[in-house]
Parts: sequence; structure tokens; C-alpha cells
Amino acid sequence: MTNKYELLMPGGSLEKIKYAIAYGADAVYAGVPRYSLRARENEFFDIELVAEAVNYAHAHGKKIYLTCNIYAHNNKIRGFMDAIDEMSQLKPDAYIMTDPGLIAMTRERHPEIDIHLSTQANNTNWAQVKFWRDYGIKRVILARELNIQEIKEIHEQVPDIELEAFVHGSICMAYSGRCLLSNYLNYRDANQGTCSHTCRWGFNVKLNDQAALKLEALKEQLKLTDEEIRAKFSDAELESMLHSPDDVISNYVPLTGEFHLEEKERPGEHMEVDEDEYGTYIMNSKDLCAIDYLEELKDAGIISFKVEGRNKTEYYASIVARAYRRALDKLEAGQPLDAATRRWALDELGTTANRGFIPGFYARNAKAAAQEFEKDHCVQTHLYAARVAAYSPETRVAELEVKNRLDKGDQLELITPTGSYNLVLADIYYGGHPADHKFSAERVTKWSETKIKISEHAHGGGANVFLQLPEDAPQDLELSMLRMPYREPVSLRKRTPVTA
Repeated sequence: MTNKYELLMPGGSLEKIKYAIAYGADAVYAGVPRYSLRARENEFFDIELVAEAVNYAHAHGKKIYLTCNIYAHNNKIRGFMDAIDEMSQLKPDAYIMTDPGLIAMTRERHPEIDIHLSTQANNTNWAQVKFWRDYGIKRVILARELNIQEIKEIHEQVPDIELEAFVHGSICMAYSGRCLLSNYLNYRDANQGTCSHTCRWGFNVKLNDQAALKLEALKEQLKLTDEEIRAKFSDAELESMLHSPDDVISNYVPLTGEFHLEEKERPGEHMEVDEDEYGTYIMNSKDLCAIDYLEELKDAGIISFKVEGRNKTEYYASIVARAYRRALDKLEAGQPLDAATRRWALDELGTTANRGFIPGFYARNAKAAAQEFEKDHCVQTHLYAARVAAYSPETRVAELEVKNRLDKGDQLELITPTGSYNLVLADIYYGGHPADHKFSAERVTKWSETKIKISEHAHGGGANVFLQLPEDAPQDLELSMLRMPYREPVSLRKRTPVTA
């Protein structure tokens, strides 16, 4: 057991692992080829990449857990165990697993490696946690559906096992990921690692306006009134005659106003249907943010605070890591999370892509607890502008991998593992920079043919660009990034960067 509060960050690639560690992670978790629940987004395509990640984490004094938490079908068992044999030679700090059969086989072959029970196992009560402790599981990752009192009771009943809980990131609309939507609509099995995130899709609501026309035609044909038609035919007969799945309007027009669903057995309980020009959303959950509950989670027995997001950017990994690192450092020092630190952390988290924040199920009444975030409701306030790919301290020339459009005069913030620095974007150069031609020529992009070109714009996904930083800018820019604010806090659909 440990008394240190572990900040556990996602590692969707070696690059993201480097950023997460630089900005405060104590440990990272990475998916393995074919056998994690982020198989499609996972960038660890072969064992060599996994080995490089393990070596990097250990070289920096950090832990790395390998996620292999699928529920396997028969045809995957042999391949899974072959992969476990191979990965065990890398000496990861633990496997994150779900399937009881695979756990048993792994413990039999490799008892020297710890196993953490995945949240996919729906760990919701102390009896279940006790069972897995007795079986030799070192840590249980609790289900997101638990409140803090339930977590506390689990710890009191089973105090000699490590408990881990999610504190930030996307929330699956199904019970700990047990979702059939992706499989049903897109033939991608979420529990085999190929979820298509169907719950995030936008669905258009289309009016069946053909039924009214068919009814009028029927009345005209039979020379009957509405009342006579309904007396003559049963509801089932009318449904069959008047309705068809293909009878919808051809040109979609968004509905106006606010709409709510009311389930017939729950009168008065209204569920908002959010509709705009992009479609209708009801299953699209807001994101978890447990900054306000870290101390309570600690007191309830949580020792590892986990962040979701293996398929998100290195910017997300960095900013979320440094926000929670500062908050956890306060708790480790025996200090409460003061208002200034809380406000700073929420502001930082709000600069990442998010769907708005809620505390999940950690309070007894999730709906009431969610209202606590109303005044602090976060939408994305900043845009990930560029990654610093290289830097020459002698000439202060930085090479940037552009992530989103940059324009001369943009207000930028340079983010480093140790702090931040504000600047106004000056001239942008392609193919190098006049202040450091040798440095630039060595890293010149192919299409530029070694010709240095000045520009007032740069676009994400294109060639890298070069700029000279001010004299008072930080000098150590390894694993640094640039971000830029929006004019106003906006949703992800309305991106308007600040320009001079």
C-alpha cells in the first residue's frame, strides 16, 4: 500500500506519455496492440513501441500500466496469452485487465506482475472488491457509478487493497462502458476495443408529414370524417395504413425552442433533447471533473486519481496533468484546496476540449451536484495552436508544428513544463528563419526546396514554420506548446481565435 496520491494519466502514444510525465504524471497507462478498449485510437501498434514506452517511463522514475482489458472471444485467447508472454519480458508495473478467465491464466503464467482490475469489471461493492483481493488482485479501479460514501464503505470493509478512481475526462453513457450502440449501428464492438462513440453522433429528428396527407386522402376516398375513420379502423390498422419508415420530409429543418422527453412511467421527470443545426443529442454525456472532490476521494480511500483520454492530444494530457498535479500537491502537503488553486485549475481545464463539466456520481444526488458547476461551467476557452518541435537557444528560433491556423498578430501563450509566457505572434517563416539559417537548413521541409519564405499565416497540418521568440522568453522549451484564446468561451463548433 502507498500513502502517496498517484496521478495516473493516459498514454495514447509515446509522445503523449512524454508530455504527461513532463507535466506531472506519477504513472501512465497505455493500450497494447489488439487487446485494449482503445484499439482503434491506440498508437502502440507493435511490441517495440510498447517497450520504448516502458523504458521511457522507468527511466524517468514513473510507473506504466499496460491496458489489456477486452472481454475475449475464443479466437483471441491464444493470441492474448502470447502477447502477455511477450509483454511480461518488458516488466511493466501492472496489467489492467477485466476478463476473469484471462486474469486466471495470466496469474498462473506470470505471478510476478501485478494486475489491476479494470473499471470494465463494474466494481460497485465491497464484497466484489474483497473477492478480487482474495484472488490476488493488487488494485481495483472502481466503477464510475459509485458515490463517495459507497467508495468509503468499500475502503472500510476492504482496507488492504489499493483503490483507483476516475477524476477527469469523457463519461460513457452506458454502465462502465457496457454499450451495444456501436456494435448495433456500426458493427464495432466496444468491449473488443473498437467503439465508434455512437453516443456522440448527432441525430436529426425528422417529421413524418406524410401521415397527415395519407389520412386526408383516405377520408376523401371513403367520404368519412376524422371521427368516422377512427371508429371504422383500429389504432393498429391506422398505424399500418398511414405510417412508413420512409415517410419523412426530404429537407431537414431544425426545430426551434426547447424540447424535453418524458418517460410515461416517470411523469414530471423531463430529459432535455438538445437540438441545433448539427442534429439532436441526448446520450452525449458531459465530461467528468472531480477537482472539487479530490479531498473527499482521498479521505474515502482513493490512492490513484485517474484521467481518461488516450485518444486526446498531447496538449490535453499536459494541461490536465499540471492542473491535477497542483491540486494533489496541496493535498499531499496537508493543505486544503484553496479557492485560488481551484479557480486556476478549473480555468486551465477549461482550455482543453470538453463538453462541459459535471462531478459525475460522486455526490449522492448527481443532479443537484451538477448544479454546483453552473457558475463554473466550462467550455473550451483556448485553442491548441502549435507544438514546439525544436528550438535554438543561441538565436531563439523555434520550429513549430502547427495544429490550428496562426495569423501574424495572434495573442499566444507559450506553455512549458515549468510555467507559461505570453507573446504576440510576429513574422512566420517557412523553410527556416533568417536569424538562424544553419539551424533552419538542417530541418528544412522538402517542399520548400531550402528557400526561406515569409508569411503572415500558417495552417494546421501543413509544413512546419519558424519564428524568433522575444529575448525574455523561456530558454528550455523541450515538450512545450503554444495556445491561443478564443474571443469568448465558446462551444467546439464555433472557433474564432483572437487576432490583433
